[in-house]
Amino acid sequence: MKYVDEFREAGVIRKAAEEIRRLADPERQYRFMEVCGGHTHAIYRFGLKDLLPSNIELIHGPGCPVCVLPMGRIDDAVSIARDPNVIFTAFGDMMRVPGRDGSPLEHKARGMDVRTVYSPADTLKLAQKNPDRHVLFFAIGFETTAPSTALTLMRAKSLGLRNFSVFCNHVTIIPAIRAILDSPDMRIDAFIGPGHVSTVIGCRPYEWIAKNERKPIVVSGFEPVDILQAIVMLLRQLKAGEPKVENQYTRVVPWEGNRSALKAMAEVFELRPYFEWRGMGFISQSALRIRSSYAQWNAEERFPVPGVRVTDPKAAQCGEVLKGALKPAQCKLFGKECTPEHPIGALMVSSEGSCAAYYNYEHRKTALTSIGASA
Repeated sequence: MKYVDEFREAGVIRKAAEEIRRLADPERQYRFMEVCGGHTHAIYRFGLKDLLPSNIELIHGPGCPVCVLPMGRIDDAVSIARDPNVIFTAFGDMMRVPGRDGSPLEHKARGMDVRTVYSPADTLKLAQKNPDRHVLFFAIGFETTAPSTALTLMRAKSLGLRNFSVFCNHVTIIPAIRAILDSPDMRIDAFIGPGHVSTVIGCRPYEWIAKNERKPIVVSGFEPVDILQAIVMLLRQLKAGEPKVENQYTRVVPWEGNRSALKAMAEVFELRPYFEWRGMGFISQSALRIRSSYAQWNAEERFPVPGVRVTDPKAAQCGEVLKGALKPAQCKLFGKECTPEHPIGALMVSSEGSCAAYYNYEHRKTALTSIGASA
C-alpha cells in the first residue's frame, strides 16, 4: 500500500525507538499529551507505548469532538426531532452516544426518524427528496469537519432550501489546549499536535504555546513512524531548551492552513461566547455558531431549544479522562458497567474515544495474555 507501508516499516520504527531511548534523559520524567483522538487510537492500535522508555508517559487529551459533547446537547437536538415531520441526521459515531433519555439509535428504535449520513451534502439530497418534511443535520467536529458544514449551508442558501437546518456543535481546538494549560493540576511537558485539525487551520495558531507557555509542539501524522518521529522531535526540542512549533506532517499539513476552507468557515460561522465541554465546563470562545445571515438554516433559531444541562453519571469519570488526569482503566466503570457494547460515556462510544481505544487494544491484549498464562 503506497504511502502507508513506508510509515509502518519495522526497520524504520526500530530506529525511531532507538533514537527516542538515546534522547530521553533517564533522570527525567516526560509527559507528552497527544491532543487528537486519532493519535490515541493509533498509539494503542500499534502498541507504540510499549516501544517507549518507562519515563515517557503519553497523556490522552480532549481531541475527540464526540467525547467532549455534553449530554444536554443531544437531548436538545432530540427535542426538535420528536416532531414526526422532522428527519434527524448525523454521522455514525454520534448514533450511540447517550443523552439523558437515550442515544439517537435508541430513539430510532422508539419510532423517531433517525438516519446516518456520511456527508452533510447527503442531508441536502434528503431534504430535496422530502420537500414536505424538515431535515435536521446534527453537525459535530473540530475545525476538521466545520468547512464541509459551512459549504453545505452555503449550498442550501443558494438553492433556497427551506426544509433544512443545522444544529451546530462544532468546537475549536485552541481554547481547549489553553484550558488544559491553565489547569493547576496538570503538568504537560510537550504536545503532539493534531494532524486532521491542522490540515485546516495550519500550524501558526499553535505558536503561542511555544512562545508564551514554553512548551514544544509537533504536529504529527497518524502512522507509527509519524508519531515516533514526532516524539523524537519533541525530545530534541526539550534537550536543546528551544520550544517551538514543528510540522512533522508536511505531506498533508500546510503551515498556513487551507485558505479556502477557512474562508468558507468565516462566511458561515462566528465564535460562541461560551460553550460547555464535557468534563471541562464552559470554555470561552471554544465553539462555532451559525451567523445571523444564515439564521433560516440554524436549527437553534428556527426551533425552541430547551437548553438542557445534564451531568454525567456520578460513577463515570469521563471528565478526568478527557483532561488527562486519569487513564481510561482507572475509571471505576471501565470494562465493567461501561464497555463498547454497553457504553455509559461517550469516550467508550466514539471510535476515537480514548476508552474505546484502550478497551479494544490494550485491555483485550492484557486479558488475552492473562488467559494464555492461566492455560
